[in-house]
Amino acid sequence: MLAIIGGSGLTRLANLDVQRRQVVRTPYGEPSGALTFGTIQGREVIFLARHGYGHTIPPHEVNYRANIWALHSKHVRDIVSVAAVGGIHADLTPGTLAVPDQIIDYTHGRKFTFLSSTDHSVTHVDFTFPYCESLRQRLLNAAAEAAERIVAGGTYAATQGPRLETAAEINRLERDGADMVGMTGMPEAALAREMGLCYAAIAVVVNYAAGRGGSAQGIRLADITAVSQEAMARVRNILDRLVVHDDD
Repeated sequence: MLAIIGGSGLTRLANLDVQRRQVVRTPYGEPSGALTFGTIQGREVIFLARHGYGHTIPPHEVNYRANIWALHSKHVRDIVSVAAVGGIHADLTPGTLAVPDQIIDYTHGRKFTFLSSTDHSVTHVDFTFPYCESLRQRLLNAAAEAAERIVAGGTYAATQGPRLETAAEINRLERDGADMVGMTGMPEAALAREMGLCYAAIAVVVNYAAGRGGSAQGIRLADITAVSQEAMARVRNILDRLVVHDDD
């Protein structure tokens, strides 16, 4: 089964035919909200709003472990994360969609693993390629079918939040090899890997990163909403095509 985790700008899925909602209790506390079960194009999907359905949970306070555990407990196999990002690379202008293939983690203090118990031996999980390649390719194929332009690849820098970055920090991220910056990519991707889930992301560029392009003198938060609304409509088109081939 496919799960979709919606970020800022996607607290509801307009193309989801909702059937029921279920509160899931986990060993790690409460998820961001009830799981929403429904169908897209007749295929069963689970949706979860990462920041809560009222968009009240900041990135550093999201219970990522509870979210991933709850989805795994409902036999989810694949997870598509939809996340708003700032564009660092010159090609990632506001409104651009991308399917990143790498992550650099700058977060701190988050509960980032299921493997911290003393009840088992030390376990290492390979994270060379943090996103599930088969799901990435399915997303790219779905975008092509939907005639939606999308960038194939890119490195996502996961920062702590909730504040936005300084221009100097963005310069540093670029030197490190980052193409886009967001606040929710980690530990979500790593936790999905620990659970053996196939995880990929659609990054929605909602603004230029600090000090770049239209954000050279500061980020105009009011402009983000309009960009996000238009881009999320395109994301829904891609998801429509993705689920049609979900059992292929």
